[in-house]
Amino acid sequence: MFDPRYIVSRIVQAIVVLWAAFTLSFILLQLMPGDAVFIKFMGADYVLTPEQLAHIRAAYGADTPPLQQYAGSLLNMLSGDLGYSIDAGVPVAALLADNIWPTMRLAGLAFLAAAFLSFLLAFLSYFAPFAWLRRALTALPSLFVAVPAFWLGIMLIQIFSFRLGLIPVINPGPWKGLILPVATLAVPISAPIAQILIRNIDEVMTRPFVAAARAKGASLGWVFSRHVLGNALLPVLTIAGMLFGELLAGAVVTETVFGLNGIGRLTEAAVATLDVAVLQAVVLLSATCFVAINLLVDLLYPVLDPRLRYAAKAV
Repeated sequence: MFDPRYIVSRIVQAIVVLWAAFTLSFILLQLMPGDAVFIKFMGADYVLTPEQLAHIRAAYGADTPPLQQYAGSLLNMLSGDLGYSIDAGVPVAALLADNIWPTMRLAGLAFLAAAFLSFLLAFLSYFAPFAWLRRALTALPSLFVAVPAFWLGIMLIQIFSFRLGLIPVINPGPWKGLILPVATLAVPISAPIAQILIRNIDEVMTRPFVAAARAKGASLGWVFSRHVLGNALLPVLTIAGMLFGELLAGAVVTETVFGLNGIGRLTEAAVATLDVAVLQAVVLLSATCFVAINLLVDLLYPVLDPRLRYAAKAV
């Protein structure tokens, strides 16, 4: 459909981004004060001599120069070895495998809910019966953007769990317990999608082909569904791909507020114990998801918009 060089160039860019994310995360984690080995093995449950502590640090490779640690970590990552968690004492890959499904389920449901909410707001902001209601719905996404996720989560718990008693906080069930966390993630994510979609709809409605279709007797609903919506959706793909990558970052706060297991809780524990291997793996996982989604969106653009296929061939 388009030149394979276009695909190769995008894949190369994705690899460069992942390498940059790995390098920057390694540098920042090395600059963090503290020692994960000391935190783990010098607590009340351990009585170790300095020699024993040095031996443990050598076993984890924490006593080698930073440049050597970087090269070793990079080679291990390329071979699929994410290292060992100092705090848990198990491979980091095993920790990610145990915690990634709950987070991906939460992020996926939140993205679907955000997409539904943004489309609903965009549709009602144009077809609502009253002008004041349309103006209010158009301004609603700006309010959603300003709402912090942690505050929204606490408010939802306060209202729906403590006040109304609709969703219990303790043992709510595997799916019922996802309602409030999904809403907490979906509301802020839906706002920029709705804003761009509303703006695009307004812009497409002013184009000549819309006026021509209306002059031929087509109804507003038919024109909206057959001509306007498809053209307005294309720019939304880019922001939607970027926001889906941000859902993993939002899950850290949401899982902490609601006490859910997942990558967020794993990250919280790793920060508390300075578990560098886990933190670097989480950063790399987030960057991989972000890059993969945006690469998919980038490759879908020429498929969905014929005007871009020639440009893609020219790359």
